[in-house]
Amino acid sequence: MNILFIEDDNIELMKLRRTVSKLKLKHVITEARNGEEALQKLGSEDALPDIILLDLNMPRMSGIEFLKILKAHDTLKYLPTIILTTSENRADLLECYRIGIAGYVIKPLKYEEYQSKLQKVLAYWEANELVKG
Repeated sequence: MNILFIEDDNIELMKLRRTVSKLKLKHVITEARNGEEALQKLGSEDALPDIILLDLNMPRMSGIEFLKILKAHDTLKYLPTIILTTSENRADLLECYRIGIAGYVIKPLKYEEYQSKLQKVLAYWEANELVKG
């Protein structure tokens, strides 16, 4: 799968890379540091990702702001977007589902739990029939 990972924290970027490598997954990870950069990368609609992993708390444009723009777009709105965040705020969770996310995963503190959750998320999406635009 081609995955767009939108995350501003270097430690989280390293954790995802480490997990994908350790699990010997063949996914192609494209990284964006914030919502604005992600929208630029999505501007080339001939190379759309299969799924998006999105953090909520980012500079310049929050994950929720990015999500609203994404889901208002005629083509991009079909991209499955999974929130990967530390936010346990119920208002964030409800707002994200209202906008149209495909899942909401809270990042655990322990790496082993993170790896287990991420493995399950990626396995689920590998088994899905994905629609690109």
